[in-house]
Amino acid sequence: MQPVLPFVLSENPTAHSTPESPGIFPDDWPGPGPIDLTRHDLPHDSSTIEWWYVNSHLTLENGRQCSLFASFFRMAVGRDDTGRLQFAHSLTWALSDLDTRRYYADSLVDACAPEVGLKTLDKGDDPTDPLLQRAIREVFVKGTVPRPDRLFTAPATVAADRLFLDYEGNQFEKTDEGCYRLRLQHPDLRTEADLLFTPQTPPVRHGDDGVVRGTSGEDMFYYFMPHCQVEGVVTIAGEPAAAAQATGWYDHEFGKPNDDTPEGYIQHDIAWNWISVQLVNGYRISAYDLYDTTNGGASYGRWALVIDPGGHAISYTDFTLQPLQFWTSSRTFTQYPTAWQLTIPGAGVSLYAEANFAAQEFITLISKPAFWEGRVDVRGTIDDSPVYGPGYVERSGFGELHLLKDFFKAVTRETRKSIQALLPLPVAEGQLQRLVASEETRHYIDGLDPAQYGRTIVQPIRDIIERGGKAWRSYMALACVDLVGGHSQAYLSWLAWPELLHTGSLIVDDVQDRSAIRRGGPACHHLYGEATAINAGNACYFLGELLVRESDLSDDKRLKLYSLYFDTMRAAHAGQAIDIDGFEALMPDVVRYGQGAELEKRILAVHRLKSAVPARSLAQLGATLGEGTAEQSAALGDFFEAVGLAFQIIDDVLNLRGFENDLKSRGEDIMCGKITMPVAKAMSRLNQPDRHDLWEAIRARPDDPDVIAALIDRLEACGAVEACRQQAETMIEEAWQRLSPLFPDSDVKIKLRAFGWYVLERHY
Repeated sequence: MQPVLPFVLSENPTAHSTPESPGIFPDDWPGPGPIDLTRHDLPHDSSTIEWWYVNSHLTLENGRQCSLFASFFRMAVGRDDTGRLQFAHSLTWALSDLDTRRYYADSLVDACAPEVGLKTLDKGDDPTDPLLQRAIREVFVKGTVPRPDRLFTAPATVAADRLFLDYEGNQFEKTDEGCYRLRLQHPDLRTEADLLFTPQTPPVRHGDDGVVRGTSGEDMFYYFMPHCQVEGVVTIAGEPAAAAQATGWYDHEFGKPNDDTPEGYIQHDIAWNWISVQLVNGYRISAYDLYDTTNGGASYGRWALVIDPGGHAISYTDFTLQPLQFWTSSRTFTQYPTAWQLTIPGAGVSLYAEANFAAQEFITLISKPAFWEGRVDVRGTIDDSPVYGPGYVERSGFGELHLLKDFFKAVTRETRKSIQALLPLPVAEGQLQRLVASEETRHYIDGLDPAQYGRTIVQPIRDIIERGGKAWRSYMALACVDLVGGHSQAYLSWLAWPELLHTGSLIVDDVQDRSAIRRGGPACHHLYGEATAINAGNACYFLGELLVRESDLSDDKRLKLYSLYFDTMRAAHAGQAIDIDGFEALMPDVVRYGQGAELEKRILAVHRLKSAVPARSLAQLGATLGEGTAEQSAALGDFFEAVGLAFQIIDDVLNLRGFENDLKSRGEDIMCGKITMPVAKAMSRLNQPDRHDLWEAIRARPDDPDVIAALIDRLEACGAVEACRQQAETMIEEAWQRLSPLFPDSDVKIKLRAFGWYVLERHY
């Protein structure tokens, strides 16, 4: 059950329904009795949606263990002049190397995918964030798709008179002997498979005698062969080896949307869990449960089949497939279960399934944004007898983060978890040693009370962090790891470091500015006192460094990271010093001579030192961890420096135009007499008397809402506020145009492109 459709088409929702009458289904569907494979393995003329799926678990002659799945898919996207259906094709396959815990994944789509993608976006009912859609559209307009998806370079072949599929040299065919031949290849990954599946049992109907139905009224037919012998050769990272022991699975599903649904379009409205189990005692189990995402996640259909070694199948609807442990992806920030409990009371089945390794997420905009399909090891009992064997689990449609703000909320939640792990409460003695000393300097903590340390260091820090925040700085570092070709998952715990640096600056800044509120609550120094707040804020600067210290990075990488860190700290403190001193001394000349441009330079310098340099350094930190080139690192640094500047300029704008949910008081900067970028731009636009009046009014730190509103209106009327927004937009766009040619289009690049616009269009 591996329904993956071209991006543009959304994922296939399937669920069961009892047929109202046997006559409502197409004539080319199987009737009662045995399924005629000579007919039904072939493409079905009535079906606008169809796929052929296999999976296999293998022990190779060199002792290496692996599992793989592949899904050959086709979907109607329109009709030609004669009324004949036209299809788009796609292939998703992945190999799980259990020895190295690496997931080799490939996604191929038809050359028409960009065109169809644009048409789907034009429909206007895609739930994906508009900014992400805008970034995806840029890719489609170029006639390509973002990595890891790849375009076919030649048309797909789907034979009409026999089962033969050829998708870019990846093939699935039925032999004259009734076996199934699978050929897969990914030259870039040097990973291939050439396998022969020999069925050992007749096909089994899934769902309600083979019929399943989706929430949009689409009818599907689903059969599978749960037990196949497998032989052949698998090549992993250039190393070929024959299969010494292997088992396989084959299924086929076909159908169509309801009569009111146009070809090439299905509304994504369902999520599902699916498991296939191949026990060593010869039993096979398949179970799925489906949920209607348009109805609060209500259960829509569920079936479990238990097949004995002879191929006899019994179906059940009374079962549970309960997710247990969870894992978070550093690419999508989607949470996936990595352990399950399958219980089928009527069959006496109680099985625990656990992923061999967590990182088996299939990232693709074909099935946006990703799904999890991977190898699990299964153990438990059937009728109290111990059983075990391999299996596959697929999970899709749960917890999708359509909006960027929701995505960053997920990043924030994970960042909070990483900080909680680094700075636990309560602090145990062993944890205290890690935070304060080392194994060699254990005596440093002699006589130190862990509870007191927790109360004076950890608690103030966590109090501010757990109120929320945007955590975009943390994501930025991980995204840059992936963009240059690294693997960010290894650095998920490093989300803590950027957020700690930022939090430390906020705590100290609030003391210096005498701020009363931070993230919707009392500022740290109001809760814990100025001395404790300053000390806790300063501690933030150094606690994240433990992640570097405890990593297995090379000395060269450590040196680079420390250099970036100290560059950032020097710059940030210089910026804070200037910000504290302010620009009031400049204002007499600015007012007298209209020297707004000079004032802008001074304000930009502060924004650069306090915000843009840290953003630049974090991007380069990610590039360093991902082993990017010097050119890539510099371009990423330039882009995120522009983002950091733009972020602060837009902050000045929002302070005047208002934050979402009144996060800050509108005109708060005016109330504090603060000289911001809109004020600087106004000084270049107004005549001398108006400049004088504006500055004197701001200098007086007004608290009357009417006065503040009038001052905001004056800044808007002279174009200063909009000029700030346009300046921020230009900064980001120019930096992106320098960055973009250095990286191929990818899912990560799309997110970064959208994030640049997000900074410009945010309201909070």
